[in-house]
Amino acid sequence: MSSVQTLIDAMNDQLTAEYQAIIMYNHYAAVVVGPYRPQLFAFFTAEIAGETLHAQYLADKISALGGIPATTAKPVPHASEAKQLLENVLAAEKEAIAAYANLIKLADEAGEIGVRVQMENFLQDESHHRDETAKILQSWR
Repeated sequence: MSSVQTLIDAMNDQLTAEYQAIIMYNHYAAVVVGPYRPQLFAFFTAEIAGETLHAQYLADKISALGGIPATTAKPVPHASEAKQLLENVLAAEKEAIAAYANLIKLADEAGEIGVRVQMENFLQDESHHRDETAKILQSWR
């Protein structure tokens, strides 16, 4: 398998994760209840635009590299308690960080410098999301 095809396959896998994130944040904003609902609703909905941009870039670049962008999302874990919603988000952000770190390596191997730079930017975004979610959970009772 060529290094470009390996990159396309990994980008498609991450594209399904970005679709999952969009759905997850939208779903979690809808189902969150309790005394922190206004803040968590705002937190969840604020992330949708960024994840949508990640998905759009990945889909466009997969197509430009000769691949066919994925059209399905990874499953969204459901929860009903606010703390569990946040723990699910934290787990997803950690997975995204690992995926983008891998995509950086694969972009280098394929000679795709522009993809590498964009994956670094996405990794930075996901690291920020992870850190903010972890801060919210730090003193959760």
